[in-house]
Amino acid sequence: MKDWKPAGYTSVAPYLVVSDATATIKFLVDALDGTQLRTVLRPDGTIMHAEVRIDDTVVMLAQGNDQWPPAPSSVHIYVRDVDASYARALAAGATSIMPPARQDDPDKRGGVKDAGGTSWWLATQAV
Repeated sequence: MKDWKPAGYTSVAPYLVVSDATATIKFLVDALDGTQLRTVLRPDGTIMHAEVRIDDTVVMLAQGNDQWPPAPSSVHIYVRDVDASYARALAAGATSIMPPARQDDPDKRGGVKDAGGTSWWLATQAV
């Protein structure tokens, strides 16, 4: 039996419709060590569909337009070093939502917002 999904893809993937898909892809690559997998352009040159692998997950995204306007989204991502990832995200142009801090659960977590409008909650389990 042929697999029902592409090799290396999880069954669930976030799909973001953002205000600046190019900037979001650059952020994912620069700040979160993402690998751009594929991009499909619309006739006007904007990004209709793109995929970026971050660790074991593929994030899918598109440039918003009149038919599919950008929608605010939040994504939670576990990283090896939340402090280093937070600093890289800021260096890549993100704005701070909350510096990394220990929470009431086993995580140390901080938040940033990228140029495409997505909030990224970065966490490392601090057991």
